Amino acid sequence: MNAITDLNDLRLFAEVVDHGSYTAAARSLGLQTSKFSRRIRALEEELGVRLLNRTSRSLSLTETGRQFHQHCLALVAEAKAAKDIVDRTHSKPQGTVRIACPVALLESGISTIIARYVQDNPDVQVLLDATNRRVDVVEEGLDFAIRVRLPPLENTDLAVRQLGLSIHILVASPELTARHPALSSPSSIESVKEWPTLSMASSSERFVWNLVDVEGRLTSWTHQPRLATDDLASLRVAAIAGVGVAMLPKELVEADIQAGRLQHLLPDLAGTPGLVHAIFPTRRGMVPAVRHLLDALVAGCEGPNRQR
Repeated sequence: MNAITDLNDLRLFAEVVDHGSYTAAARSLGLQTSKFSRRIRALEEELGVRLLNRTSRSLSLTETGRQFHQHCLALVAEAKAAKDIVDRTHSKPQGTVRIACPVALLESGISTIIARYVQDNPDVQVLLDATNRRVDVVEEGLDFAIRVRLPPLENTDLAVRQLGLSIHILVASPELTARHPALSSPSSIESVKEWPTLSMASSSERFVWNLVDVEGRLTSWTHQPRLATDDLASLRVAAIAGVGVAMLPKELVEADIQAGRLQHLLPDLAGTPGLVHAIFPTRRGMVPAVRHLLDALVAGCEGPNRQR
């Protein structure tokens, strides 16, 4: 026997049996009685068996029809359960959220925001890929990926939501600053240029820091770092050890500054703010678990600790 081509006919059959007549079943579903009757007859012809005994006044199940009806009820129940699952995902945060984020962003506060979100939403599971590689959200089946880039952002077919700003500041260890002249104003940048430096890796091996003052004036500093790497955590460790001056995200080193492990140099100058943003395949059909996590990230990234 060939597979049934329209599972809706099984539901119609179950409705006829449950209501006891074509007329009552058709009325409950808003269908014409004649159309309803034709669909059941077509189902019997497709199956090659009689399911209902018909008289002018009543309907009754054949033995095969009785057994078939039980399976139809199970199918209807499973369909309703499947819809209930979808309805629940549209009503409150639940289910699995798959995301990716650079390690340094996680260490600078993103991981705290995610942990708090998971704590507040016990029906949500977050699968987090902590990676510095450039991920493909579509190919890898991610709900979204978090990135930080200098403006303007590149054109993309993906949806983008800005989460906040990442401010980079100059920092050095107390031991390093003790070995060099004191800094009192932005004009002291010339003396800082004699200090050893640390930097993010550059494919061209040309290292330039662009610093902006509170009035928007730009100062560029070309330097040759003692250590260059694409790992912000390693730069932070080297800065604390006194290897050199580093330009690091403020949120990454805020605790070190408060604890005295690092000092904020030239507080009137900062690097061009990086845009912390999430990229995802589309805004359509976004379930609450994903949307609410993005909202939590926006709220957390725009908090007081993210400001210059």
